[in-house]
Amino acid sequence: MARLLLCSVQLLVARIVGVGAQAPGGSTYDYVIVGGGTAGLALATRLSLGLPNAKIVVVEAGPSGLHEDGINVPGLKGSTIGGKYDWYFPTVPQKALNNRVVFNPRGKVLGGSSALNLLTWDRPAAREIEKWKELGNPGWGWKEMEAAMEKAETFVGGPPGSGTRGPIYALYNRQQAPFLNAVAPAVSSLHGIPLNSDSIQGNPIGIGYQPTNVNPTSYNRSYSANEYLPKAKSNLVVLTETRVAKVNLKKSGKLQRATGVTLTDGTVITARKEVILSAGSIQSPNLLELSGIGGSDILKAAKIKQLIDLPGVGENYQEHLLVSISYQVRDDFITGDRVNYNSTYREEQWNRRLNNLSSWFDDARFSILFANWRQIIGGSDNAQVALARSVLAGSKDVGHKWKLEQLSDPKIPQIEMIFTSRYFGNKGYPPVGSPLNGKGFMAIIVGLMHPLATGSVHIDPANATLGSPIIDPKFLNNEYDIQGLIHALKFARKIFQTEPLKSVVVSEYEPGLDVVKTDAEWRAYLLRNMGIIFHPMCTAAMLPKKDGGVVDPKLVVYGTENLRVVDASVIPVQISAHPQTVVYGIAEKAAEIIIKEGKGR
Repeated sequence: MARLLLCSVQLLVARIVGVGAQAPGGSTYDYVIVGGGTAGLALATRLSLGLPNAKIVVVEAGPSGLHEDGINVPGLKGSTIGGKYDWYFPTVPQKALNNRVVFNPRGKVLGGSSALNLLTWDRPAAREIEKWKELGNPGWGWKEMEAAMEKAETFVGGPPGSGTRGPIYALYNRQQAPFLNAVAPAVSSLHGIPLNSDSIQGNPIGIGYQPTNVNPTSYNRSYSANEYLPKAKSNLVVLTETRVAKVNLKKSGKLQRATGVTLTDGTVITARKEVILSAGSIQSPNLLELSGIGGSDILKAAKIKQLIDLPGVGENYQEHLLVSISYQVRDDFITGDRVNYNSTYREEQWNRRLNNLSSWFDDARFSILFANWRQIIGGSDNAQVALARSVLAGSKDVGHKWKLEQLSDPKIPQIEMIFTSRYFGNKGYPPVGSPLNGKGFMAIIVGLMHPLATGSVHIDPANATLGSPIIDPKFLNNEYDIQGLIHALKFARKIFQTEPLKSVVVSEYEPGLDVVKTDAEWRAYLLRNMGIIFHPMCTAAMLPKKDGGVVDPKLVVYGTENLRVVDASVIPVQISAHPQTVVYGIAEKAAEIIIKEGKGR
């Protein structure tokens, strides 16, 4: 039965309305926000506070999830992937991966992907954000975005310059695996890599412990649904389990005006002022296409009348690629694996959590390395740069040009490495009966920050409204991406062969020193095991229209008066960071713009 939840995660004033219920106040609002995710709830809350006389509604396809342990408990991160809170979109079979399908976890729940992500709190290099402004987006440089990102955060114990009054908490986790103390000395002894204890101030290069978005009081995940939303006023209504079919557009002079949205059950919600898409990098461009905005071929195939010719919609799809290796650690070290295979230890650790004591259910502090090619290769990067130039020869794409340009900037990372305190990989934890079952493991997750592969996401012409989108990222379709990840895998192995980390581990579990020795074997391992870090972006890029852009610097869709996009899809060029901090920053910036216009200033 539908229900009105006067939810009190922390005394929620905004009204959350269950599936099928009549929204309080009818079906007309000033601002209609599609998507109650990372950006959507942050934006809605700021509008609620900044425009107290406005009526705002958020339409979210998923349920609330506010009391779900799999979301709230940091040590259970990842357990919700592939479940009821996840859209779990498949790609089309990827040719370079032997026609393997790769799945894209996307939050189908209040809070969106901020409810599902793996809690990494970081920022890209300052130069990467400064480039946004240079590409035709005044007001979107590092200085402005840094202020917006700080507005979103309260970094407990953070370095000077961190946010101190924002809704989202960040901290260095109280649970720590002692053996990870060996990582930084090993890494920093190689290839001139520095120690870095202040990676979020625009200079991420180096190795150090990484903050996570965890509330220091409850030790729950700190995300948009449980931190931003409780600050909203009663002028904000949130509809859960309610899916939007399209944005309704009406001709207004030379432009189209968004008059509201139509739900999949045919209900119309009217917008007096604006419709804002915050459905994410996969579904925001899809909703634009469903509304008649996009490339002619895509819309024609789906038999949708084209209202605005905007071929950049759904193009420019970019994602961070990953592959990992793992090692068995010595028996005298406890890893997070123990809570999975030892029920007594698991219960003990859960009871510690219930008593607000440090436990593996806090997750654990982890190390991250961000490095440029010279640091990864250990010498000249000329061959890798030449590969990039060869792959992109003749391209006029502004994103491609920037990727080539940044290769000469040693402050911009090309590789990320995450050092975990438990098993991670594709081989799987050793099964019961294996001599390694009950042992502890650690892993390096290697991420390629600026792959040259660029793909697309579009509606399925056979089932445009409810069908799964057609996602073709074109993973590993070029030699630069392949060789880059091979270089990184070799360096990852070298790190584990360097003291003091060498003395922590017993043996390489995956792939195994005897299994992968040659470049050809590394290549085969990569093609079998490459995955993604769940960071799709750039599919409704904030760029000039001539450069494939979809929104202008005020995040208004080209050809419309009052339709905006506010989420990771507007990122103009791929960034070397987990994007949640940037997405919160985008939402904060968008709120400033909209509130200023709403007040007539």
